[in-house]
Amino acid sequence: MNNQYRNTTITFVLLIIILLILIVCDFFTGSAEISFLDFRNWVSGSLSTDKNTLIIIREFRVSRILIALLAGAALSVSGLLMQTIFHNPLAGPYVLGISSGAGLGVALLVLGVGGVLPTLSFGFSSGIIVFAAALGAALVMLLILLASLKIKDIFYILILGILIGAAVSAIVNLLQFFAKDINVKSFVVWGMGSLYAVSFNEIIIIVPIILATIISIMFFSKSLNLLLLGEDYAQTSGVNIKALRIAVFVATSILAGTITAYCGPIGFIGVAAPHITRWIFRSANHFVLIPGSLIIGAQIMLVGDLISHIWLSKGILPINAVTALIGIPFIIYLVLNTRKTSVK
Repeated sequence: MNNQYRNTTITFVLLIIILLILIVCDFFTGSAEISFLDFRNWVSGSLSTDKNTLIIIREFRVSRILIALLAGAALSVSGLLMQTIFHNPLAGPYVLGISSGAGLGVALLVLGVGGVLPTLSFGFSSGIIVFAAALGAALVMLLILLASLKIKDIFYILILGILIGAAVSAIVNLLQFFAKDINVKSFVVWGMGSLYAVSFNEIIIIVPIILATIISIMFFSKSLNLLLLGEDYAQTSGVNIKALRIAVFVATSILAGTITAYCGPIGFIGVAAPHITRWIFRSANHFVLIPGSLIIGAQIMLVGDLISHIWLSKGILPINAVTALIGIPFIIYLVLNTRKTSVK
C-alpha cells in the first residue's frame, strides 16, 4: 500500500513538472516575441516594458494559457464522469447533448437573428454569443435532469442524450441551409474552437466556476468508486443513485457548457484524457483519476496550442482539430493494447 501511494505521488509530481514545462513553452510561443524580462516586468508591475507588450502578455499569452488549462481540466473531468456514470469507455462530456445545445444557441443567434437582421454584427468573443451558448446548454441540461427524475435506467438516458444531440444538429443544419454565406462562415469558425476568444477579465469569471465544480465533485469520489462495481452494489452500500446522477449531470453541464460557451466546441479531450490517466496510474480510484485527468487534460490542451502555432505563416490551426489528432493515436494504442491483453 505504501509503495502504491509512493508511486502515485511520484507520478503526480512528474506530471506537474511536465505541465509547468509546457506552460513555459507555450508562454514564449506566438507571433510576437516576448522575453523573460518582459514577463518579469509584467508580474512585478514595472512600467519599464512597452505598454503594447504588457497588453500582449496579459490579454493573449496569459489568457491563452489559463483558458487552455481550464478547458483541458474541465473537459477531461467531465469525460471521466460520463464514462463512469454510463459505464461506457466512449462516453464524453458531449454525450448528453450539452455541446449541441450550446451550438444551437449560437446558431439561432448567428444564423437566425443574424439572417433576419443582417446589419447586426456579432464578434466571435462577443458576450452575447457566450450568453446564447450558455442558454442553449442550460436548456439541454434541464431536459436531461427532468428525464433523470423519471427514468431509472441509465442506458435510456444515454439514448435520450444522443437523440437530443441529433435533433439539435438537424435544426442547426436547417439553419445553415437557409442562412447567408457570411453568417454560416461565422458559425463554422466558432465551431472550430479557439483559445483566443476569452479575455483576461472573462477568465476571472470562469476560474471560480470550474474550480468550485471540480472540487465539489471530488466529494463524490467514493460513490463513483462504488458505482464501478454496479448500481445494485452501490445502492446497497448506501449510495443514492438518483442524487449521484443529478450531481454528475449538473457538474458535466457546468464544466462542458462553460468551456463550450467561451471557447467553442473542443472535442475528444473528454474521451482521451481519462483513458490516458487510467493507463498512467493503473488505477480506477476516482480520488486519483479526477486530479490525474485534470492534469492530463490540461497537458493535452497546451500541447495542442503549441502545435497550432507551428504554422504561423499560414495562420493558427483550429484547436479542435489539433486536439483530436493528438488524442486519436493514444486511444487507438490503448484499444489495441487492451485487446491484445484480453486475447492472451
